[in-house]
Amino acid sequence: MKNPENTHDPKPTKRELEILKELATGLTSKEVAAKLCLSVRTVEKHRENIYVKLNVKNGCAAMNKAKDLKWL
Repeated sequence: MKNPENTHDPKPTKRELEILKELATGLTSKEVAAKLCLSVRTVEKHRENIYVKLNVKNGCAAMNKAKDLKWL
């Protein structure tokens, strides 16, 4: 059971990693959505979750931190 004080898991889900890898290639959220057969809003939500887990505010910082953490 998850700790109620820690409401998010700092590890990325498989889908978050999949989206992060696509974004790292330079694709936009719209392009990732089309490639993975998802809605743009779904990709944007995963992107938001990734930023929270990495404690960053933008894509560039997310890519740098994800590389440091060996997510990419």
